[in-house]
Amino acid sequence: MNLESLAAELRGFVGVTRKKQIGELISFFPIESKQIIASFGEDAAVIDDGDEVMLLAADGIWSRLMDADPEWSGYCSVLVNVHDIAAMGGWPVAMVDVLSIGDPELAEKVLRGMKKGIEKFGVPIIGGHLHPDTPYNALDVAILGKAKKDGVILSSTAKPGEVIIAAYDMDGSPHPLFAINFDSTSFKESSVLAEQLGSMRELGESGLVRAGKDISNPGLLGTLAMLLETSKVGAVVDVEAIAVPEGLALVEWLKMYPGMGFVVSTRPENQEAVLEVFTRRGLTARVIGRITEARRLIIRGRGEEAVLFDLAQESVTGIH
Repeated sequence: MNLESLAAELRGFVGVTRKKQIGELISFFPIESKQIIASFGEDAAVIDDGDEVMLLAADGIWSRLMDADPEWSGYCSVLVNVHDIAAMGGWPVAMVDVLSIGDPELAEKVLRGMKKGIEKFGVPIIGGHLHPDTPYNALDVAILGKAKKDGVILSSTAKPGEVIIAAYDMDGSPHPLFAINFDSTSFKESSVLAEQLGSMRELGESGLVRAGKDISNPGLLGTLAMLLETSKVGAVVDVEAIAVPEGLALVEWLKMYPGMGFVVSTRPENQEAVLEVFTRRGLTARVIGRITEARRLIIRGRGEEAVLFDLAQESVTGIH
């Protein structure tokens, strides 16, 4: 696949296109509190709490995932929320959920998956709401976390000249019923996952990283585009530098939610230290590009070049 074709396929990927309406909603939610340090565009809202901050996030599970594998959707509802807090350089405290479901058998499968996630990541669900008689099935989870104020990692602070590092666990495989999910966590010990998640907290508190996100449903480059859009910058990415799990094509991997993965930017003089932290904690980390002032995400490789997103003319989320 040439790079123009790759760019076109990624732009049309549903994991990316589903994000486009977010920006349209923001005008309905004015923020007037001085306690709010950061909000829309971040993996979690950042709320002032003295020397620390509170991190607040929520995720709704995609109906396609619920239909494909209810138990896996329950597990993922915990997984994605824990990652949102980790991506900010924080640690999770507790969650609440809203479960809307009318089929008791389906509900049991979802709850079984949630229980597995709670046990795996050690984060309790302490309340929420149940709709036991809905004609549809939906699961939403919100999470509260904390971080040191001087250790928070934002999506809006990437600067031109910084290098881009992608880090993820390639020890896994695509989910058998939902191929755009890569399972690298469900079979691992909790201690291993805690070590991997803790990489972002170490990077934030050490000052090595100030901009980053967890790689989510838009995939690696889609997630990077969200970071660039929020930071009002661009990037050039070398697709040949992207590590791909054995047996997968590049285009397949770039459409996957990796289960355990982050993309960050850092100053060039810090890149070796950042790579060392990720590697020591069990993630495969590579420098894949650099941040630019021109607001375009350009992909390069094998003598080719293509514009994946022209962020000066188009949006991924509409959040600036």
